[in-house]
Amino acid sequence: MTPAVQQPFARSPRTAGAAVATALASARSSVLPAAAVLVLALAGCAQTGGIAPQASLRTAQSLGAHETTGPAAAVAPTAATSNADATASHASIWPRDAWWAAYGDAQLSGLIEQALRDNPTMRAATARLDQAIAAAQAAGADLLPQAQLAAQSTRERLSEHYLYPSQLAGEWVSDNVLRLGAGWDLDLFGRKRAALDAAVGAQRASEADRAAARWMLSTQVARSYFQLARAVALREVAAAAREQREQIRSLVADRVRAGLDTNVELRQAEGAVPQSRQSLEQLDEQITLARHQLAYLAGAAPDSLDSLTPRLTTLPPQALPAVIPAELVGRRPDIVGARWRVEAAYGGVDVARAAFYPNINLAAFVGLHSLGLDNWLKAGSREIGITPALTLPVFEGGRLRANLRARAAEADAAVETYNLTLAGAVREVADALASARSIERQAELQAAAQAAAESAYDLALTRYRAGLGTYLTVLSAEGNLLAERRQAAELKARALDAQVALVRALGGGYAGTLPPPREAARNDTLPAAGPSAAVPAATVAYAAAAAAGAATDTAAASTRDRAGAGSLRTAVR
Repeated sequence: MTPAVQQPFARSPRTAGAAVATALASARSSVLPAAAVLVLALAGCAQTGGIAPQASLRTAQSLGAHETTGPAAAVAPTAATSNADATASHASIWPRDAWWAAYGDAQLSGLIEQALRDNPTMRAATARLDQAIAAAQAAGADLLPQAQLAAQSTRERLSEHYLYPSQLAGEWVSDNVLRLGAGWDLDLFGRKRAALDAAVGAQRASEADRAAARWMLSTQVARSYFQLARAVALREVAAAAREQREQIRSLVADRVRAGLDTNVELRQAEGAVPQSRQSLEQLDEQITLARHQLAYLAGAAPDSLDSLTPRLTTLPPQALPAVIPAELVGRRPDIVGARWRVEAAYGGVDVARAAFYPNINLAAFVGLHSLGLDNWLKAGSREIGITPALTLPVFEGGRLRANLRARAAEADAAVETYNLTLAGAVREVADALASARSIERQAELQAAAQAAAESAYDLALTRYRAGLGTYLTVLSAEGNLLAERRQAAELKARALDAQVALVRALGGGYAGTLPPPREAARNDTLPAAGPSAAVPAATVAYAAAAAAGAATDTAAASTRDRAGAGSLRTAVR
């Protein structure tokens, strides 16, 4: 039901603007008290039946996130921590934003920077962020008064058999309109402000998604780079093994000619050489594929990195800090994005709840309207009107309740998605820490085993040359030595990979802005009407900034969150 009143009235051209302003002020002062009375009288129409989100957010501590590498845990910011404290804590917590620079490898840094610039994943994330910014700007613009200027001229022949008077029937006439109109949705119950909340939450989530794409891409490039270095190191081990086997084949041939060995030993030595060459060919394939993978991530041609040959010896693992943050909220962009999606979902619940209550609009127009061009611009053709309108849902066949139930379910799903993301992050940190510590211990044991294998091989080869040992002893010692050398390269690569995995688990230096803690409305209390529900100044300022294209300004958004959130949410609960 939409009761509407239109009261055209005539004024001189000099007083038309003042008349419209006076009429708007008078209508608003009379509409607000009337709206309050009407809302109280029709409170029974707005029964949401207790429909509200039921899921609750989990914390890192509830998942047992107390793991550190030192005696105390550095606490990363949670939803209850101020953004200022979060920024201060991030400034001193490892890893930093450009964490890859700590390795001092210009090729690695160049590849990551190229990937962040040219990879389509980053460009797509930027496009989605631009889309979210535009949606937030549109939601902010809905809070401001709107004005339109329209001009229209229609030339038509009027019917001789219709309701036109005889002097006009069958005549050609011109219908001319020049009109300036303005309107303002008062949004007394916060529907559009809640939509702005949801749009800003979606924008912040898109910002976090873009940071997540950067975080994922940089760690993926680093891990692929380290895998290439691993394959190069294994190839060096295989090349050294081939040279050793060729030397042993020559030695066996000399011993056969001297009658010290048989052709059996010679055939064994000869068979080991092509086997080592096959290993080299397999590793060359792995190196080529790893280079193609890096080129793909960097947004380059597959053969553009054919000369890239990183060395594990120039990429020593970085020393971990004495303390690693146990809490993850505010450290990982996927968690921050999930938290902002919860906020956006709560805003959707508020929008659906506000749809149960009246919507009041003020509209006015002033212009010139005439039949015939000769009278169009004369004072007598002026028209002025005001149209206050109120819309109240009375019977919707359950559509509003179904919509509210759907938005509440979406909010519950967003909360559980956040909880799942948080639980996965806690597990990833625990896994990365466990792997890093285990690899350190394995490396110490492997170094001792390799030293023993090197010594055993040297002794076996010396004894064989002197005729005191058998070829089988040399083969056994050589097999142990090659296995230890390969294991050394594997552990060095795994140590680097585990460190990047920990960087990834801790958010890669990202420091996101979390929404202030809040719960969705869980009661059916009718919102208060009247001046107390007016649009907060901070919200209008933010909406104006958004409409001007400044929705990405973090300072403006933070000001709105602090100054406007309380009034916004009080109005819609």
